[in-house]
Amino acid sequence: MTSSPRIRVGCAGWSILSRHAAFFPAEGSHLQRYAAVFDAVEVNSSFYRPHRAATWAAWGAAVPAAFRFAVKMPRDFSHDARLHVTARALRDFLDPVHELGPRLGPLLLQLPGSLVFEPTVALRFLDRLRRAHAGAIVVEPRHASWFAAPVARALRERGIARVAADPARTPRAAVPGGDHRLEYARLHGAPRMYYDEYPAAALARLVRRALRPDRRVRERWLVFDNTAHGHAVTDALVVQRAIGELAKAGSG
Repeated sequence: MTSSPRIRVGCAGWSILSRHAAFFPAEGSHLQRYAAVFDAVEVNSSFYRPHRAATWAAWGAAVPAAFRFAVKMPRDFSHDARLHVTARALRDFLDPVHELGPRLGPLLLQLPGSLVFEPTVALRFLDRLRRAHAGAIVVEPRHASWFAAPVARALRERGIARVAADPARTPRAAVPGGDHRLEYARLHGAPRMYYDEYPAAALARLVRRALRPDRRVRERWLVFDNTAHGHAVTDALVVQRAIGELAKAGSG
């Protein structure tokens, strides 16, 4: 038997430009308006600076029960400390984030392209993170050493998914790996990352892949990060609408 995973479509951040205003309710904060249309968002600001526990709690209280936040882990962990992170530092980051409660989706660990997979360092960090956090975790590596079969197996053993990135720096980075219960795609725009919108044909391919049955997969996330010119919202709306129409037609 096959089953259809839950598909979540969202953006990196919840900014709403004036040209998109008609697609969202007029009342409420940007987050409340965004969450009335999409059921997922990726918080990127946490990559650069910490937020107070009260802020996370307020964000969680502002959205519907089915909404989920993906939370990007600090660059202090990935780029500065290069995964040499203490259990105390992890707790200091996670305790406020956990104020999101059931609306917390996956933690996202984005790694620099220069970070080679060193088993002793990487697995010690991931084990420490897994002990501190029982929920979903996804990692976006960029160095080719992270895409070897033994690394994928180590991620699966720890219940950690590997991001499917577009554009991909190495061919294997284009497809999800690790724990397949969660498939998480980060869509940065192409050919210019962060700036360009996706052509219609590329969005259609994304929709077809998202709707592909797979009994291993519980959730698929499609997160548009081509935010520089506001194309993330446009592309996410197109994909969300197409998925809804095709899913409805398939069940009819």
